[in-house]
Amino acid sequence: MPLLPVRSTINIGTWNIPTIWKTERTIQIAAELRRYNLMVLGISETYWTQSGQEKLGLAKMLLYSGHEDKDALHTQGVELMPVKEAGKTFIGWGSGGPRIIKTSFKTKKEGINECHPMLSNH
Repeated sequence: MPLLPVRSTINIGTWNIPTIWKTERTIQIAAELRRYNLMVLGISETYWTQSGQEKLGLAKMLLYSGHEDKDALHTQGVELMPVKEAGKTFIGWGSGGPRIIKTSFKTKKEGINECHPMLSNH
């Protein structure tokens, strides 16, 4: 299995995109991955429920983590979208609830976490 190239520049982005829970929007986001030459994109406030992994055309993979109950309100939720090249080095991932997702890639030292902190009412 190849290593994720840690000696070269790896572009990683993060977006806060409310109401991305409509599936057709993921195609638009995958196009932005290519536009900005990102290896991995972390997305918060996706409003998806449950957790899972989806296969997509351009990005190849979408990992998501939201509320455990599928009938929960569409609030919170985080996603990671690695491109094809990063997917080749993908080892695994874990859900940390509706605000945390953790992934592992075959590298020497790096991992990628997407977290969305609680907002304060102050």
